Amino acid sequence: MTKGFATIPEAGAYVLADARLPAAAVEGFDARVVEGLLRADLVVEDGRIARLSPPNSETGLPVVDLDGGQVWPAFVDLHTHLDKGHIWPRAANPDGSFDGALAAVHADREANWSAEDVRRRMDFALRCACAHGTRLIRTHLDSLPPQETISWPVFAEMRAAWAGRIELQAVSLFPVDMVFDAAAYDAIVDTTAAHGGVLGGVTFMIPELDAALDRLFETAAARGLDLDFHVDETQDPAATSLRSIAEAALRHRFEGRVAVGHCCSLARQDEAEAARTIERVAEAGITVISLPMCNVYLQDRAPGRTPRSRGVTLLKEMAAAGVNTVVASDNTRDPFYAYGDLDPMEVFREAVRIIQLDHPIDAAPALVTRNAANAARRPDLGLIRAGDPADLVLFRARRWTELLARPQADRTVIRAGRAIDRTLPDHRELDDLFGDLDG
Repeated sequence: MTKGFATIPEAGAYVLADARLPAAAVEGFDARVVEGLLRADLVVEDGRIARLSPPNSETGLPVVDLDGGQVWPAFVDLHTHLDKGHIWPRAANPDGSFDGALAAVHADREANWSAEDVRRRMDFALRCACAHGTRLIRTHLDSLPPQETISWPVFAEMRAAWAGRIELQAVSLFPVDMVFDAAAYDAIVDTTAAHGGVLGGVTFMIPELDAALDRLFETAAARGLDLDFHVDETQDPAATSLRSIAEAALRHRFEGRVAVGHCCSLARQDEAEAARTIERVAEAGITVISLPMCNVYLQDRAPGRTPRSRGVTLLKEMAAAGVNTVVASDNTRDPFYAYGDLDPMEVFREAVRIIQLDHPIDAAPALVTRNAANAARRPDLGLIRAGDPADLVLFRARRWTELLARPQADRTVIRAGRAIDRTLPDHRELDDLFGDLDG
């Protein structure tokens, strides 16, 4: 059994002593902050954080000495694709292009996405995420009929099976112009609502975009649904559906939550145009999710040519304007991203490098913790706070240069105050889904 570097008592109260906590994810404890970190002892009782106190405070309880190592709240991964995950061995994308990914996923979905296939790949992915320390995952589900009748019930099974370990949310994924196909659209909306999901959509620049967005916002308002879009996942500066979404939210005075992922084209627009869009996004209260690993992999890719653009959106400018900003995993071992393991610490590490979120790094930990939790309507998650469940991730690394230098494979994951088994599933478990891999 793999539990990590720290030996956590299997029963009773104890102290996580001399920990460094990311101040951006701490609430209700006042201490000196150095480079975005504060030092504290965490007293754990009855599966909860009983209190935070200055380091090396006397309690008379058993002590787990972290020697200045970092302690984070459990992660929130706000944008994933559990239904696509781990199909790469049978659905590769040899040229790594966006169009190649679309074609490969379409062919694999048509041929292979039975309930059993989706169920096994989802469960594998969730075991990976749990071992890495994730507490909540939001997944987009391809919902083109008839796939919604297969994947959504499987999602419901997984949500029940994983209750208490990982909370699951789901978003219906379909092209925005499908709102004009009444029968298909109504079926998707009914399925989404029946499963307590979030209404989604992939936006692209069509003449009817505003009408399509009006339909989506009207539906969401009438059915009490939040919205979560795939937006402007392109290097074309003429792709401006992000602003259209913000204006639709304002036009409808939408009271639900709106999240948008990708928004890559914003970084290709001139400064004045981008600033106007960011202002509208902030006014509309939209959460922006950057998917740095997938976007770097896919965007600005051409044969024999080095990419000129990193593919990510203007996350720093968004945050400076007051927009709630998040980074997340996105795709995992599928045609849209050939790698990944649903590890938000990997996402955080790569986001810091790709988006240059460091110097200072103080606010960045919120991108995979409290910011994501707030967008998911779970403000009780993504925090280290007295009274909350002791759902924590412990690292030997003390300072940022140590944390970001290595994958932190020896981390300890605590749920309700107890260390969990961190053994990762073997990829060989899925081999029978793919046929002869060496043929």
